[in-house]
Amino acid sequence: MPVSGALPSHTHRFHYTLLPLVAAVMLSSQVQAADILTITRDALENSADLASSVSTYRSVEEERNVERGDLLPQIGANANLAHNRTYEESSFAGDVATQGSTTESQGGTQGGGAGAGSALGGGSTFDSVSADDYNSASIGLEATQAIFDARNWFELKRTEEQIDQQGFLLLSDRQELIFQVSEAYFEILRAKDVLESRIAQEKAIGRQLEQAQEQFEVGLIAITDVQEARAAADLARAERIAARSELQVSFEQLERLTGKRYDSIEGLSEDLPIKSPLPDTRAAWTALAMENNPTLLATQAAIDVAKRNVDIARSGHLPTLNAFASYDYSETDIDYLDGHNSQSQIGLRANLPIFTGGRTSAQVNQASYRLEASQYDFESQRRETVQQVRSLLTEVNNDVSTVEARRQAIISNRSALEATRSGYEVGTRNIVDVLDAEQSLYNALANYAESRYDYVTDLVQLRRAAGVLDTRDIRALNDWLRDDLSVSLRYSDDDNDNDALMNIGERPTPPSSR
Repeated sequence: MPVSGALPSHTHRFHYTLLPLVAAVMLSSQVQAADILTITRDALENSADLASSVSTYRSVEEERNVERGDLLPQIGANANLAHNRTYEESSFAGDVATQGSTTESQGGTQGGGAGAGSALGGGSTFDSVSADDYNSASIGLEATQAIFDARNWFELKRTEEQIDQQGFLLLSDRQELIFQVSEAYFEILRAKDVLESRIAQEKAIGRQLEQAQEQFEVGLIAITDVQEARAAADLARAERIAARSELQVSFEQLERLTGKRYDSIEGLSEDLPIKSPLPDTRAAWTALAMENNPTLLATQAAIDVAKRNVDIARSGHLPTLNAFASYDYSETDIDYLDGHNSQSQIGLRANLPIFTGGRTSAQVNQASYRLEASQYDFESQRRETVQQVRSLLTEVNNDVSTVEARRQAIISNRSALEATRSGYEVGTRNIVDVLDAEQSLYNALANYAESRYDYVTDLVQLRRAAGVLDTRDIRALNDWLRDDLSVSLRYSDDDNDNDALMNIGERPTPPSSR
């Protein structure tokens, strides 16, 4: 990151001294102030959003093992143990003839009537009921191995491409977090400098109001001059209150990103070189972004994922071939068939889809349209990236000129204020002119401070858009921070009690794999 170097020798450095902040804001602190590198590391470690992105990446990475499992041998076993009861009932209907028996003895015939037996005839019904209890047991074992399964193979390849895509998204989230931290950090420094100028402005206009009242009391000026001075003092007070609030809000933003509270942070040295970034051409920065921007690369990887989805859909027309081997064993203790039975098989199993009702063809069309959409998304992202890089490069170059112009504006406004005060003393200028000149000077001070921080944040954002932002760039910026320019924000005891609210707690622990 091109932040080193010296200012041009022809540049006149304008050093100005502002009054210290009071109450909530202090320029120095006895506690060691935090620097931007330390805060960036805290954010990378404690950001809940980045932790979520890391977990998402790991889940996608684990999907590779899931898909690979479908291509490896599959072994399964089954067992069955049962107590069985069979119950059978049957009936028979028909004509049955039964002849009675006779018993003969010596000397005569015994009988209940005639000597001949009697005959029984007619229709009869017979019922038969049987029940049986027995136990049975069986066990089976089968192993399969996919020999040709295009769908599973394409799904594995798709997972590899999804891992690449998610890796780019994770890098994008990381770079975005680094940028947000730097933006929040320099927003605090910007708010501090603006507040300093507003406090100095309020005191200067307050002194002017006192002088106006004294001059009015001795009859040198009219009451309207006093009223003009009082109106300017009220406006300066309102601007100071708004600037103080903005500083406190800026600290809160930094706390949100890191989950930590910082009582003070280091300030930016006046010696920070303000110059155009390298490389210095739009074409070079655009080429850098096309090669490194993680969001653009993730969108490009989405095209590869969509192409693989088309292959997966088309595989629905292809056959599958699996090798298998199985073994089954069963036994029973039924009374008339007590024994066991075993069977084994080994062979190939093929499946060819012939007609699926048009479902596979519709899936191919659906995947093809999604591929087309992903290609348009990439083109849109490419155009946005090119426009963003070019615009940011223009803004950074404009910031370089703006900083120098606003530095000179401070000198000009100070000279104008001195001339206006001299004219007021000899009666050629009125108090309104003096108040306007003071307002212009302090606005110039605030604008100069803002332009410096605009330059730094725009430069960091340019490297973010080019995809090359890293902690090395933050370390380079960190070298231009000074502890003696630190900014502190005092918190009340009630605020300190709320520190636990920003703590995301212990990191979630995933269940152990089994």
